[in-house]
Amino acid sequence: MGYRDSASKNEKGQMAQAEGVYHRPLATSRLELNLVRLLCRCESMAAEKREPDEWRLEKYVGALEDMLQALKVQASKPASEVISEYSRKVDFLKGMLQAEKLTSSSEKALANQFLAPGRVPTTSKERVPATKTVHLQSRARYTSEMRSELLGMEPSGECEVDMRKRAAKGTRPADERQSASELDLVLQRHQGLQEKLAEEMLGLARSLKTNTLAAQSVIKKDNQTLSHSLKMADQNLEKLKLESERLEQHAQKSVNWLLWAMLIVVCFVFISMILFIRIMPRLK
Repeated sequence: MGYRDSASKNEKGQMAQAEGVYHRPLATSRLELNLVRLLCRCESMAAEKREPDEWRLEKYVGALEDMLQALKVQASKPASEVISEYSRKVDFLKGMLQAEKLTSSSEKALANQFLAPGRVPTTSKERVPATKTVHLQSRARYTSEMRSELLGMEPSGECEVDMRKRAAKGTRPADERQSASELDLVLQRHQGLQEKLAEEMLGLARSLKTNTLAAQSVIKKDNQTLSHSLKMADQNLEKLKLESERLEQHAQKSVNWLLWAMLIVVCFVFISMILFIRIMPRLK
């Protein structure tokens, strides 16, 4: 009975999705309509819990890629915004499948962070994009797996139900006590590592502060030395200008005296020659 009820529910959900697809105003061609139907099917399968050997979703995503490439080169293709939204959702589903193939939960969580879900609902029946819901579900699942790996526990729904029943009955068997003690040891170890890391960071901060203060004092001394050197250079430049002016004045004075001496000598020679010319005929 339960299987029939679930099957009927799935059929009703698929019919509702198909009805939403038929009423979508964006589907303008049969190819786009088929793409939207298959995309809705892939989103619903991604939201459900699948077996490890499930292969249909990967095949469906491959078919979505082929249909999307054909839609891009079609003559009556939709707007570029619609095509980019389809590409975004297909890339998300493809990245989600690749993340599920990774080995460790930390790698899965890291790969899940780089996935970008769709921004617009695929059908008119959706209030929130299905890819966004799948993204949140996978993030929560990988976080739970990481927590379970850290605590040394296996993430199993039956184990959680069993633990809740035991807690309701008030029983605490030896396995729970052992897991609690192991959890305390793990927490103590992590607390010790955090304290050690905090001490190392504090020491690094102190050494950085000491080095900064030393560099600041050295820079201050260098600035003082540089300012003193600039002052001395300015003083020497002023003295050099003064001495050059005095030297120029002295050179001008020496040139004037030499000019006057040459004029006197020339005049003396001229006068002596005139006298010599006048005196020589008389002697004859």
